[in-house]
Amino acid sequence: MAEELGPAPARTPLYARHIALGGRMVDFAGYALPVNYSKGVLAEHLFTRTKAGLFDVSHMGQAMLSGRDPARRLESLVPGDLVALAPGRIRYTQFTNEQGGILDDLMVTRLAPDAKGDRLFLVVNAACKAADFAHLRAKLPELRLDVLEDRALLALQGPAAVAVLERHVSGVSGLAFMAQSVFRWRDFELFISRSGYTGEDGFEISLPAEAARPFADALLLEDDVEPIGLGARDSLRLEAGLCLYGHDIDTTTSPIEAGLAWSISKRRREEGGFPGAARIKTELVGGLTRQRVGLALDGKAPAREGAEITNGEGVVIGKVTSGGFAPSLGRPVAMGYVPPAFALEGTQVNLVVRGKPLPARVVPLPFVANRYYRPEKG
Repeated sequence: MAEELGPAPARTPLYARHIALGGRMVDFAGYALPVNYSKGVLAEHLFTRTKAGLFDVSHMGQAMLSGRDPARRLESLVPGDLVALAPGRIRYTQFTNEQGGILDDLMVTRLAPDAKGDRLFLVVNAACKAADFAHLRAKLPELRLDVLEDRALLALQGPAAVAVLERHVSGVSGLAFMAQSVFRWRDFELFISRSGYTGEDGFEISLPAEAARPFADALLLEDDVEPIGLGARDSLRLEAGLCLYGHDIDTTTSPIEAGLAWSISKRRREEGGFPGAARIKTELVGGLTRQRVGLALDGKAPAREGAEITNGEGVVIGKVTSGGFAPSLGRPVAMGYVPPAFALEGTQVNLVVRGKPLPARVVPLPFVANRYYRPEKG
């Protein structure tokens, strides 16, 4: 009997370009995406840290939420302060469940109102987008949700990103970190935000699917730009100490355990009004039983997701949620959850890899200092 094959992965508008560039394609969250190109993950990672890497993130979910006061209504599903968000500004937040766990994390941008009313632009994770959009429709039926299936999403990240992008889209250099504005390239409308997932200064560009290839080709003609795959995207975000949904955060993890308390304003902490608020309030005043920490290994062998974390007596105290080699540091690093008593900087632990305990110590996050663009106020 022939083996039954699953559905073929979806293709982004840049699929043919990835193939032409020699991308090693894999199925990621239901999409065919490149893990790396011919130079490999290490070279791509270091190029992004020194120049500018171009990432295809068109698998992410993009949507517009509009109607009467969508910011206040969306606050009933997330702990982020959206009411105070000014037009053109972005907020990182999370959909939470009634137990305070994270259903997904997302970026919310407040746009200027139009004929449909006030508008929020949402970007959610690919693996969760169907559930996220169903959740929004079920919980906020009075609002209009337009899923933007006809738009691609690119990320240009690295110290050369601003100079490169300014040559193609005049005015982007004036954006601050976590700000977004509408620009034009040829006859196309671009939503460009100064944000990203690498710890570097950079941009995410939402654009019509038909514009994705010519726009990417224009950027790739620049000497300071190279295409970057999923492998380097993951090692860059690990060095930046950022969470990957389904690994470092999930439905059992609260934003406070994950070290994301900074994303919840004083007003939202006091008022609550979002799913799981009681648990989150308790954890904010010292009720944590575990918390996410950075871990630096003493040797050269990496510890991957799932490796047990033990104390000096060999007792299991937690698990690694992300781990690997950090090219910028030349050493392996990891993140995982441990009880608060073991979360102090410098605490010695072991990470068990193939039955062997590897010495490690708790270190501050991020592993590599971020270089986001935050202009000084004059």
